Amino acid sequence: MELSIAALLASFAKDKTHTLKGLEKKLHCNDDASQRDLQIAVDALERIGVLVKERGKYRRELEENVIEGKLRCSSKGFCFAIQDEEGADDIYVRESQLNTAWNGDRVLVKVTKEGSRRRSPEGEVQLILERANASVLARVKQEADDYRAVPLDDRLLFELALVANGGDLADAVDQLAHVEIVRYPLGQHPPQGRVAQILGSDAEAAADIDIVYCKHDLPRKFSDAVLSAAQDLPTRVLKADIKDRLDLREALTVAIDGPNAQVIDDALSLERTAAGQWRLGIHIADISHYVPAHSPIDQEACKRGTSVYLGDEVIPMLPPPLSGPLGSLLAGKDRLAISVLVTLDDTGAVKEYEVQPTVVTVDHQISYQEAQGILERDNSDVLKSLGIKPKALKALEPVYDLMDNLLYLSQAIKRQRLHRGSFELNLPEYDFPADAGEPLAHYRSPKFQYDDEGLLGVMVTATSLPSRQIVTECMLLGNQLIAQQLKALGVPAIYRLHRAPDASDVQELVKLAENMEIQLTLDDEAAPQPKDYQRFVEQFAASGAEKILTYLLLETIQPAFYSTHADLHFGLALTEGYTHFTSPSRRYADLLVHRILHAVFESGRDRRSTRSKDPANLRHSSCHGQVNWNVLPPEIQHELEDDLPRIAIHLTERERLAQEAESDLEGLKKAEFMRSHTGEVFHGLITGVQSYGFFVEIEELLVEGLVHVSSLKDDWYEYRARQQKLVGRKNRQQYRLGDKVDVQVKSVDYYRQQIDLVAVGGGSQAPEDEDNNYSEDDNGDPINSRDDGRDDGQDDGRDEGE
Repeated sequence: MELSIAALLASFAKDKTHTLKGLEKKLHCNDDASQRDLQIAVDALERIGVLVKERGKYRRELEENVIEGKLRCSSKGFCFAIQDEEGADDIYVRESQLNTAWNGDRVLVKVTKEGSRRRSPEGEVQLILERANASVLARVKQEADDYRAVPLDDRLLFELALVANGGDLADAVDQLAHVEIVRYPLGQHPPQGRVAQILGSDAEAAADIDIVYCKHDLPRKFSDAVLSAAQDLPTRVLKADIKDRLDLREALTVAIDGPNAQVIDDALSLERTAAGQWRLGIHIADISHYVPAHSPIDQEACKRGTSVYLGDEVIPMLPPPLSGPLGSLLAGKDRLAISVLVTLDDTGAVKEYEVQPTVVTVDHQISYQEAQGILERDNSDVLKSLGIKPKALKALEPVYDLMDNLLYLSQAIKRQRLHRGSFELNLPEYDFPADAGEPLAHYRSPKFQYDDEGLLGVMVTATSLPSRQIVTECMLLGNQLIAQQLKALGVPAIYRLHRAPDASDVQELVKLAENMEIQLTLDDEAAPQPKDYQRFVEQFAASGAEKILTYLLLETIQPAFYSTHADLHFGLALTEGYTHFTSPSRRYADLLVHRILHAVFESGRDRRSTRSKDPANLRHSSCHGQVNWNVLPPEIQHELEDDLPRIAIHLTERERLAQEAESDLEGLKKAEFMRSHTGEVFHGLITGVQSYGFFVEIEELLVEGLVHVSSLKDDWYEYRARQQKLVGRKNRQQYRLGDKVDVQVKSVDYYRQQIDLVAVGGGSQAPEDEDNNYSEDDNGDPINSRDDGRDDGQDDGRDEGE
């Protein structure tokens, strides 16, 4: 077991005490090495006063003004400790107070100076709980007989002393290398590392995929222990596995997914009931049946947190065959599932539902394009555009009616979702020209990899086929109903939350839209509502500036995260809870939810006491409002209560790391493409204006670059923050948010993914009667009109540590 100080201290939540043996059991230290590491850690924490031992038991000493957080550092040397608690102050930490902590590390910080209205509290790192960097991307240099590695990430403010690793370190000098950390800083001794891989002479010479793997320390393979455990898994469903499961193998079932999907998580069935209502079956592969808690496979899956999508390459959360045949609902194969069986009326309203462990057999496995072909089978033009020949559809004739009915019902479910206020954004997928080369051409953004709201937390319409929307609406409904069931049972669980946008950000959006002659209104200015955003999106679509307004709205949306409390999901307009359940082979949160459901299936108490005559059906929505006792046995209940808060934080962090890695690859590919087009002119759209210049999206490529104010040589340009524009003092030329411009590619910084552009045409003319006596700073306050913002030509505001 890989011991984490953060996990160790999390075991002491709620004033709990533990013996050393109890900690070994709780942290699954089952071998001599892990038990020895635990003893060392406990002794060290006791010595510095974080743990106190009394009568053979340890408790955590909660010191006043000590907070836990994650460091976010700047290239300029200062850092902030970001607390997990929403709304809590960030703690400013000077470089001299980091005590060898690095950017991304989870730390305990002692507050040394209280904050004020305009300044953050200050503090110093007291203890490093968890290191974020197991390796770094670095350039190797030689100093006399010593070899050192300088990280490319300028937020990592250190150098590593290199130790031999079987090769000649002289070969790595002046090369870009992936360096593994051998030893973190110890007292006055610098950190040590060893060269794991030489990538090339510089970032441009290295493969983009290697840069992303190394920069984010992504795993390239599974350990021998994990692979060995995976080899012991069965290759088919056994008779013993089917016992006590609802047998749905006779139901007509279809799995709809992308043409290159590696894992088929879900399948659907639908039939009319005797009462004339719909019975929808949402069937999700029961991965948790094959992954016991705390097993090698489970520990690795938890560590990874999620699958990562790097273009055409996938870093799976689970090893094969779980990330392949055994974990997929393949046509003609018996498979274990957890099914949500929902009864709905013709309006899409849910009447009742049940959650059951099942065994299913998919009758037809079809792609989105094939499903769309079925729905448009009488339209030869559509079939031609999809590349489907009418004869090819004949084999799918048994599911014609099923697909038609699924489309009808999914549209009704969607109307219910929109009625409560859920909104959708029209965002494009990345589709580069065919000459861009693979895998750049037709590069698919990671936010489209899931059949629910995915990473963004908000539904995206984009170019989705109606056939895909069938799956999406069913998956959203399944996630919603599972959350309702978990909440009704009162069992510890993990939920997906999405906070409302900050009211001040929304007010700023309203002002910017007003400058573009679009009047947005709020029902409650103090608290933005999903219906406000739904109305905004409708107004955007009717305007001539939908793209730029959607980008502005997107900037106000908060990131989604995991929590143990059922609460608001703003993007889906759900106030009482939502969870992730439908992708257990790709998201550990979903796998955990399956495991909690199994605990209910197998160990749940269906009545308050043995004397109670009327049990509650824990698998059916009829139990809602009836359960007022602890459904799970105390041991399971307490373990989940202790572990889930820490795991929720970890999974949120892993998901965001995956997003960063996926965005990095996308950025590198764009930078590589644009570097080959240096000097060329493109049409663009101004997507952001700052005092130092304006950002332009090259429309046909969805690539964004910066036109720095210093490149505007024809006049002295003043910044108007309220109007989001730069205005020439004499020529009245202006560059406003949403203006069309022609830009020339000046230069490209490949590793930083920064594209510098020069405006060669476009923009607009400022009205002659407009006030021309002052400029404004970023807060909308007047500034000296003679200050053109060009005194620091290198500062373009793109420092990722800021």
